[in-house]
Amino acid sequence: MSDTPFRRHSSCVRIGDITIGGDNPIALQSMTNTPTLDTTASVAQCESIARAGADIVRLTAQGVAQARNLADIRRELRERGVTVPLVADIHFNPAAAFEAALHVEKVRINPGNFVDPGRTFVKLEFTDEEYAAEIQKIRDKLVPFLRLCRENHTAIRIGVNHGSLSDRIMSRYGDTPAGMVESAMEFLRVCVDENFKDVVISIKASNVVIMTSTVRRLVAAMEAEGMHYPLHLGVTEAGDAEDGRVKSAVGIGSLLADGIGDTIRVSLSEAPENELPVARMLVDYIDMIAKANGGQRLVKSPERPAGLRRAPLAAWVDCDPDEFASKDYEIVSATSPSAINNIRRQYAERFATGNDKPTVIRISYPDTTDYEHLAVEASVDFGSLLLDGLGDGIMIDAPAIDREAVKSLELSILQATRRRISKTEYIACPGCGRTLFDLPAVLQTIKKGTSHLKGLKIGVMGCIVNGPGEMADADYGYVGAAAGCVSLYKGKECLVKNIPADEALPRLIQLIKDNGDWTDEETV
Repeated sequence: MSDTPFRRHSSCVRIGDITIGGDNPIALQSMTNTPTLDTTASVAQCESIARAGADIVRLTAQGVAQARNLADIRRELRERGVTVPLVADIHFNPAAAFEAALHVEKVRINPGNFVDPGRTFVKLEFTDEEYAAEIQKIRDKLVPFLRLCRENHTAIRIGVNHGSLSDRIMSRYGDTPAGMVESAMEFLRVCVDENFKDVVISIKASNVVIMTSTVRRLVAAMEAEGMHYPLHLGVTEAGDAEDGRVKSAVGIGSLLADGIGDTIRVSLSEAPENELPVARMLVDYIDMIAKANGGQRLVKSPERPAGLRRAPLAAWVDCDPDEFASKDYEIVSATSPSAINNIRRQYAERFATGNDKPTVIRISYPDTTDYEHLAVEASVDFGSLLLDGLGDGIMIDAPAIDREAVKSLELSILQATRRRISKTEYIACPGCGRTLFDLPAVLQTIKKGTSHLKGLKIGVMGCIVNGPGEMADADYGYVGAAAGCVSLYKGKECLVKNIPADEALPRLIQLIKDNGDWTDEETV
């Protein structure tokens, strides 16, 4: 057994009354979806989110006016006795970041658009000298900001999102994990040079496989350069309901289980208060896993020897355990909360002996009686193993939970890990003060019209800031363009601009049909 402490070593960052990193508890975050200029509504929602269990609350500040109004929001919250630290979310507008740093405990900036111009998705050519000059522009803009933050005891979060990388980064690295990591490291190196330590770093994607692999790559890059900044984890545009919860638990949980992560947000296309119970379940289950392993780091996932089958395709097996043998599967079993460690060890033994027989991972949850808890726990366990490349099928053994509900959960986990696609995937943002329509209601309407399109990925984004870049993984997109207006995308290309919202769903369906991706819903 490893004698390494369960959590990755990270430095401590003070954010108001909360300390992130080190041995401190994992901090829970959420974000308002009220207009930041609406002080009354924003104060009420901040208070509601804090009551739901958030340690930190984020608000959008798309302009200087919104950033300035954060002072009024914060003052009114403090007058009410609400001390939750506030974070300003900044895109494209460094002036708003400078203003916000005067009023809140932390400012989040996106390297993809803090200095570089807005994305045009065009290929740019740079000589090495020209590229170095672009890096210098980052330094010229970031250094004064860091000095202002130091003066005001304001922390920052450097938040990289898949799909919002700058044209400069994508031109050199492509829309890749390597590009995402380099985008973060460019900013972190400036922080190191300036000896600015109040930094939290995040790197997110809606695709769980990309998100987890990129975070691990970032950790390795930071360690190689002697950096130990705390990490914020989240799966962007996870959607709602079971799929949103499963995607978040798979992505965030698989990293937390390996000791990576100091603060988290479960991003759901629902009321922000709904995010906190899920986040709490997730962190509590990670604590159970840590205690089951004596507070020590889990064993590393074994690598499949080159001579054995590579990258097996997971296939859900809907049968009783006794039937597996007849289907030429072997069962690899364990019981929660020690499952990840035990199953990794079993696969290490199998690989060492050259055992290449297809396997079904079976994990038992004898004490779990609530479906939502099961969804979180199973997503962490199976997600960790499937993302490792282990297993050819899965079975959740939960005697207290209806079997049909368990089958739905199994398929959701396989879809989140990209091991079996069985339904439409919705890449939907959680909404914020920039959102231009009732996102939860619109998402439900779109689902009703398109949920039979197995394998299709549809983005539902509240504003142009989060789409089309943030829905880079989507086949089609529904994006708020202005009040009452929507634009429709195929991939990253806007094909239908600024149409009335009440026309948007029929036009989206027609766009899918015109491109040959529509199938009629089967009737029984």
